[in-house]
Formats: sequence, C-alpha cells, structure tokens
Amino acid sequence: MTIRTTLRSSIAAVLVLGAAGMGFATQAANADALADITKAGSINVGVFADFPPFSSASADMSLKGYDMDVAQYIADTLKVKLNPVAVTGQNRIPYLNDHRVDILMSVGYSKEREQVIDFAAAYAPYYIAVIGPAAMAVKGKEDLADKSIAVNRGTLEDTSLTEAAPASADIKRFDNYNSVIQAFISGQTQLMVVGNDVGAQVLAKQDALKPEQKFQLLTSPSHIGLNKNEDGLKKAVNDAIAKMLADGKLDESSKAWLKTPLNPDNLKD
Repeated sequence: MTIRTTLRSSIAAVLVLGAAGMGFATQAANADALADITKAGSINVGVFADFPPFSSASADMSLKGYDMDVAQYIADTLKVKLNPVAVTGQNRIPYLNDHRVDILMSVGYSKEREQVIDFAAAYAPYYIAVIGPAAMAVKGKEDLADKSIAVNRGTLEDTSLTEAAPASADIKRFDNYNSVIQAFISGQTQLMVVGNDVGAQVLAKQDALKPEQKFQLLTSPSHIGLNKNEDGLKKAVNDAIAKMLADGKLDESSKAWLKTPLNPDNLKD
C-alpha cells in the first residue's frame, strides 16, 4: 500500500523544491488568489505524495491518481500549469493559510476546519464499506450476523463496524491493512470492512473470490480546501467540478482508480 521510504522522500523533495522554484503563485499580501494564479500561469495544489489511489508516485516519479486527475482538470480549466506541492496532514492547512498552496486536495469537512478554511464542492467519494465475495448475499447490517469480518483495529472502520454489526458477528481485528486484506483473501474471514481507498486494491483483483462492495457503513466525501474570502477561486473550482461530474469525467476517474462507478450520492456530506 505504501511506496518505499526512499521513493516517498524523493518525490516529496522534488515536489517541494518545484513549488519553491515557482516562487509560489500566491503571496500572503495578495487578496485575489484567482487573479494571482492567472498572472503566475500556475496553480499550486497541496497533495499527499503517498495516498493511493488518490495520489502516489508512478514509475516516472510523477504523481498519479484520482486527486491528480481532478487537480489537472482544474488547472486545464484555468489554462494554467499544475504545480503539485507535497503536504502532510499536519502542515497542509498552515501551507494553505500561509499561501504556499492555492488549494488542497482530499479535505474532509468538519466544523472545526471550517473556522480556518473554506470548502469547495465535494469531488471524491470517501466511505467505509463491507467487501465480500460475489457469491455471498450481504445487503445490509443484518446480513453480518454470524459472519467473520476483518477490520483494522482501533480505526474509524473498527468503530463503525462495531456499532453496526449484530452481536453474533465475529469481528476479527488486525493491526494493519495488509493483514486485513490477507485475512479476507486467504479465507480466514468471510468479509472485510475498509475505506474505499484500501478497498480499491482488493476490488481490482480478479481472483476466485470475485470481491465486490456489499454496502456502505459511513460516507464522508473529500472536498477541495481553499482560503476564506476567495469567492472567485471557489466559483472556478466549483464550476470545474460540476463540469467533470456532468461530463462523466469523475465517473471515469472513479472507475480507473477506485475500481467502482461514481455514485453522486457519495458526494453528499
């Protein structure tokens, strides 16, 4: 699921240095991010460098994934160059507030975050789902009764499953996602509960199990984050996302990276 440490470090360094070389299109003193982006001819987009299938390094060291498809589309719509900037969960909002980046990808909505940043429209589904073999009839929570289910210990998936599963469900907890996946694929458990980012890896496997998504336990879509009072940029981003949705581009990216068609309902908070 992760890239080798050396590769991850290299791609992060390349992206950060690239952003520094561009001089950062938006400076703290400026008041109109969209005008600054247009003038600079580039948009600085904060992305995670190791977050497959949304964004991760490919063989040529460039970032690929669902987030990168959307970021590139936004850049193309604005007729500027895409300049990805590697960020972490800890530094990305400070990077945005300090105008080191113009927008952030993969930001979940929360009231706490809304106090310091603004949110453009949701563009990517993030949800926790039950995955099982095609031959097994599982359509809702009640069907988890008497089933063995793999989940990553102490995660939101664990909490969601524990709350939803009937008392007779056999929840088997593991310490990492690789162990969860292996338990399911090997037949140690009948089902597994993971986020759609992890689930995409399993759904891509065409083995005897013919794994499929059964139903969702929790939905929390990803938004694009931007600084407050940037109405022009927010409208431009929202317009680009709306066009991607209408033209089927988001559905194409979902099939390519998440291995499942896009359900527009999964873009609702």
